[in-house]
Amino acid sequence: MNWYALYVETGNEEQVRQLLLQQFDERSLVCINPKKKVPEKRSGITYHRVRTLFPGYVFIKINMSPEYYHIIKNTPKVYKLVNNGAVYKKPARAASGNSIKEDYSFFSTIPEEEMAPILQVMGTTDVLEYSTITIENSRIHVDSGPLKGMEERIKKVDKHKNRAKVLFEIMGDGKLIDVGVEITNKYDPT
Repeated sequence: MNWYALYVETGNEEQVRQLLLQQFDERSLVCINPKKKVPEKRSGITYHRVRTLFPGYVFIKINMSPEYYHIIKNTPKVYKLVNNGAVYKKPARAASGNSIKEDYSFFSTIPEEEMAPILQVMGTTDVLEYSTITIENSRIHVDSGPLKGMEERIKKVDKHKNRAKVLFEIMGDGKLIDVGVEITNKYDPT
């Protein structure tokens, strides 16, 4: 099974995920819509909202075949499978010249090493919770939370908004994602 990214109508990621889960059994499809918990300030009051981590995208893990592709493509609010190269590859001819080798690699897959950090920060839920961080001498330390051990991925911290920009690689392209954090003053190395 390989990971693929679906480009879907923004704001309807969860609806697409539910529709796909209805059409496939849990052994043939893993479908995730990662979310993040972020603080938002309105009229001086801080609200904690759950937002989509990658707006307009849903990730699926499936053994792609032409039948599965057409089921996915015909799902409402799905625009396309994200691809880095040519959409369709011509089937390869075998040495005998008559038989055709079946190759169902129609679209670019997402390598496991790129999906691992996303799955790690999500944990057992679909929501990326707050991590507790401290900043000492311009160095970021993650004390607890899903970003623990991923300090090198944190590129910028906004102390006023309690948010951090975290770098995730998807299909070879770096995406800076805004996530909620709790900032403390003292770093405790224990």
